[in-house]
Amino acid sequence: MKLLHIDSSILGPSSVSRELSAEVVATFRARYSKLALTRLDLAVTPIGHLTAAHLAAAQGAPADEALMADVAVGQAALDEFLSADIVVIGAPMYNLGVPSQLKAWIDRISVAGKTFSYGEHGPVGLCGGKKLVIASSRGGVYSQGSPAASYDHQETYLKAAFGFLGITDITFIRAEGVAMGPEARSGAMASAKKETAALAA
Repeated sequence: MKLLHIDSSILGPSSVSRELSAEVVATFRARYSKLALTRLDLAVTPIGHLTAAHLAAAQGAPADEALMADVAVGQAALDEFLSADIVVIGAPMYNLGVPSQLKAWIDRISVAGKTFSYGEHGPVGLCGGKKLVIASSRGGVYSQGSPAASYDHQETYLKAAFGFLGITDITFIRAEGVAMGPEARSGAMASAKKETAALAA
């Protein structure tokens, strides 16, 4: 059993999504004694954004040493994702969406012929069978039924992007309203950690 643990928050030790993703990983480690863990911190070691040069290199165009090194980093990220049985992602909401570092990683693992293909009836995801847990944090309240729900381009994007890759087993561990005062933050964290504990069931 292999688990890929990804964090994308720029806030370091004070990050809510990092705290939650670590708790999720700890829950899985307690559940699976022989779990192999791979760690990727996109804030500390970001993956470059996709460019036309990357696409050209993938088609065999000449590339300089720096670009080939970056292509190799992207390939390693793809290989880590493909080999994982469980993927845990710490994903805070930034400006109604996901951090650009996380978007860059998703762009580098969304590869035709590897994680999806185009069939007779449209795109087909090739990554079914993986379990995805997203530790989501939000300063405000954007969940379904809230007045701001239509502004959610974080969880809706992640569900669509990974669904496109064929992943249907997606769990969101959510702490929202964490910027609405100490009491709201504490309550959101307690609720999220209760959901995390349920993963061990």
